[in-house]
Amino acid sequence: MTLPSELLRLADIVIDSLDCDSQYLTEDFLHKLHEILPDTLILAALDLIDQRKVTESTTPWGFVEYEVMGSNATRNVYIALPKTLVSSYCTCPAFNYAVLETGQSLMCKHVLAVRLAVRLNMCVKQEISLDYLTTSVTQHYS
Repeated sequence: MTLPSELLRLADIVIDSLDCDSQYLTEDFLHKLHEILPDTLILAALDLIDQRKVTESTTPWGFVEYEVMGSNATRNVYIALPKTLVSSYCTCPAFNYAVLETGQSLMCKHVLAVRLAVRLNMCVKQEISLDYLTTSVTQHYS
């Protein structure tokens, strides 16, 4: 029996093996992904990418943040976390329940969508200006 941490490492290896120069998923790659993750999760993540719902925001000093627009809310996704129990984190309830609480899943559709969109260079990119940050902080703390 494979432990969840080993499956997560395997999923990370498979996702990281995706060719960054390609904007296409090969049959071989999809087969490998299917061996680790359920079809419903893969299809939901690919749908988010196809609908251009994955945003990569970069600050002037290089900090990168990912957001995925869902049907009910926008979720923040953090990838490539330092060595912790999970390599990624999402603010959605499904991640909290299925990944953290019950261990039923390795990741949510938002995390998979971000991980794949980054590898495929298919994130909607936006630069966050200092003016925008100043306005946001001022409004938040006023």
